[in-house]
Amino acid sequence: MIAPDTALVRERQSPRYVLQGRAPALQAAGRLLGLDDAPALLRAATGAGGTALRLGPFELLLLPQADDPAGIEAALGAVPHSLVGVSDRNVTLTLEGPWAARILSGLCPLDFAEHAFPVGMATRSVLEKADAVFWRTAPHRFHIEVWRSFVAYAENGIREVARGITFASLAI
Repeated sequence: MIAPDTALVRERQSPRYVLQGRAPALQAAGRLLGLDDAPALLRAATGAGGTALRLGPFELLLLPQADDPAGIEAALGAVPHSLVGVSDRNVTLTLEGPWAARILSGLCPLDFAEHAFPVGMATRSVLEKADAVFWRTAPHRFHIEVWRSFVAYAENGIREVARGITFASLAI
């Protein structure tokens, strides 16, 4: 626990791809993951084959269940697109607990209150000075993607803010 009832976990490595393309490419990738369509902008959607996070009008972060780049390419067919494997670049952190949003607010300029950043929302921003993707998977749980070279920096920043929150909560 890094704060009262709040934990930070570095998750196991899993397949990840960044897909850029117009609507037909994003829709094809969504169908591959078991979705009816690509998720709405700044939203995530999960199907039987994995999860898609819509980070921009022409961009999806794909988190498929199986690491099958050939299968993704086959599903996209001749539709113009760019598909880049980022499995080795990114590391996933899960921050879970009642203090999660407040901890992230100490490191990022986004408003993580549930009314402003609801469950299912996903976006790219900074975690202190490191590029990160944030996805709220439950009211008190965040999936955070950071570059491998910044993961220790990100974890230390999260732990430092959590220590400050823990100290402040004890002083009340």
